[in-house]
Amino acid sequence: MATWVWVVIAIAIIAAVAVIAAAIATRRRVERNQRARLRQQFGPEYDRLAEQGGDGQATAELAEREKLRERLDIVPLSAGDRDGYRKSWRDVQEQFVDEPSTALHRADRLVGGVMRKRGYPLDDFERRAADISVDHPQVVENYRAAHGISLADADNSATTEDLRQAMVHYRALFDELLETRETAGRSA
Repeated sequence: MATWVWVVIAIAIIAAVAVIAAAIATRRRVERNQRARLRQQFGPEYDRLAEQGGDGQATAELAEREKLRERLDIVPLSAGDRDGYRKSWRDVQEQFVDEPSTALHRADRLVGGVMRKRGYPLDDFERRAADISVDHPQVVENYRAAHGISLADADNSATTEDLRQAMVHYRALFDELLETRETAGRSA
């Protein structure tokens, strides 16, 4: 074979390797950017998932949550609905003084009612928490903690202080669900 053929083959191989290397570098950069975006957006939720299964699994899980969330029709509450839910929350808080366990379970149902009204599906708890994490990543940990205390209360292993803390956690999520970016943007 002629020398020039070997030169053309070598150039073609070098070009192919360069294209593959560029593609790999681009893919890694895109993955790093996505990972950084998700880490910033989800904060503690990203860290929790990364601790369980590594950055790659956290990135994949949160990207999937975003895709699922895009399919949901989450709507802002009307002013009347928000006022009604706020009144219901005040009633639950008042009940806590005399019946903390009952009030906690009412708070859980009230949060679920707000979620349903907004358009979140109310499948199992983990699905609800995952759906909430996309729009409210800073308070999903509150939801998880409140739910855990609620389960402990069902087993009679939660103290009154635990129940109080669960109410604080539910309140943080409740406030987020009532005053979302959509409703805040409309009133501006």
